Amino acid sequence: MATSGTYVTEVPLKGSAEKHYKRWKNENHVFPDAIGHHIQDVIVHEGEHDSHGSIRSWNYTWDGKEEVFKERREIDDETKTLTLRGLEGHVMEQLKVYDVIYQFIPKSEDTCVGKITLIWEKRNDESPEPSGYMKFVKSLVADMEEHVIKT
Repeated sequence: MATSGTYVTEVPLKGSAEKHYKRWKNENHVFPDAIGHHIQDVIVHEGEHDSHGSIRSWNYTWDGKEEVFKERREIDDETKTLTLRGLEGHVMEQLKVYDVIYQFIPKSEDTCVGKITLIWEKRNDESPEPSGYMKFVKSLVADMEEHVIKT
């Protein structure tokens, strides 16, 4: 059986949890303009930008390489949580499971914490652990902060 694991990290953020959650849930189309050094395009294949079960592809740059990630989205408005379940793409060549969970937790009226959980399972034991991808998704949340508080 291949190795599996879970990474969890938190990013303190300026701006309300509602604003951050809304950006990640409804407004992925602004990512290329807001954090174009990371995300070049977001394409919705099924559903709408804000719909549970929608399928989208992300074109991004990671570790100096252009990559693609196709995911199915799960939404929980009550807990301000988005789960992106990996379906296809570069990361899925090495991993059987790649789920990224973003949760925005209020701390005050104008601050929150972005909690990121990455659940993964390698296809085989020779594949590296996805710690670099965890750093990448953490930087997405941190880098989006400035754009969220400007709006």
